[in-house]
Amino acid sequence: MSAIFAAFLVLHGLVHLLGFAVAFGLVDLPQLTQSITPAIGALWLLAALLFVVAAGALFFWPRGWWVVGLVAVVLSTFLVASAWADAKAGAVANLVVLVGVVFGFLAQGPTSLRAEYERDLRSRAGIEKPPAMLTEADLTALPAPVQRYLRVTGVVGQPRVHNFVARMSGRIRNSPETTWISLQAEQYNFISPAARLFYLTGSMFALPVQGYHRYIGSTATMRIKAAALVTVVQASGPEMDQSETVTLFNDMCIMAPATLIDPAISWEPVDAHTVGATFTNAGHTIHATLAFNDAGELTNFSSDDRYQADGKSIRKIRWSTPISGYGAFGPFRLASAGEGRWHEAHGEYAYIQLTIENVQYNVAGR
Repeated sequence: MSAIFAAFLVLHGLVHLLGFAVAFGLVDLPQLTQSITPAIGALWLLAALLFVVAAGALFFWPRGWWVVGLVAVVLSTFLVASAWADAKAGAVANLVVLVGVVFGFLAQGPTSLRAEYERDLRSRAGIEKPPAMLTEADLTALPAPVQRYLRVTGVVGQPRVHNFVARMSGRIRNSPETTWISLQAEQYNFISPAARLFYLTGSMFALPVQGYHRYIGSTATMRIKAAALVTVVQASGPEMDQSETVTLFNDMCIMAPATLIDPAISWEPVDAHTVGATFTNAGHTIHATLAFNDAGELTNFSSDDRYQADGKSIRKIRWSTPISGYGAFGPFRLASAGEGRWHEAHGEYAYIQLTIENVQYNVAGR
């Protein structure tokens, strides 16, 4: 969609070059009923350049492209009004651009979910002291399957993790009967004090969707907006706080195995391939079960302490995240694909499927 809109901006901008060309005698259009002075012709050229710059800014400055677009459409509207008899068709194109500018402001401007995510991130991110290395001695208190997992993922001999950022793509749905919605996501996690900031974009019924899951301190919230304007989901409360605590621990297990030496985790060995875990954060305590294969890889994470909300009720249901692939992320071997599943009384189903595209640790700032 961005590429189509960018092409429209470029084409609309190029049309403005006619005003410049006529003003400086570069072309002769006898059908025009109004003359164009060189000064006004220069403004037509400026408008053309602004539309082209706005098209490029969609990709290179997505947070602020709408500012350039707004200046372009205001200038273009003035020029169209000054040559109304010949250029009135440009008003329709400017209206289309204005709709895009308004959406750009709502989706990326200072009142948007994206801006809130960025502000929260800036308030948390900072230059950490150089982290100590994770050594074999740090593994001695862990159950054998967890020790093997940390060795397999390659985190031993690497710096401990203060924070990490992950970028993902995939799809999500509300129930087995609803349509999948594609999504792109960016997520920052901070370990001590813990925080989870998860921002997603997608589309629903051809409308763009933005969502922000925020877990800072002991409080979690979730908001999802359609077309950056209509709030379709807004959730908070103790059930949400507990659920996000489960998700936070799940993130640590899957995307940041080095954090599993955290003293906030207590372990209970079950067998050679399974361990139980209790994790506490900001007064919330949750339980989970981790399953590993013969190669030492984590294959599943499940918990009975997460809540499912369907808009009508909220209930505690078993939640699991089976892992379907591993890949290389720099010196690490981490899970690269998996899904989230609800285990309902009449059967289980996947409600989200994700591919992890990139993971970075100990990010200094933003």
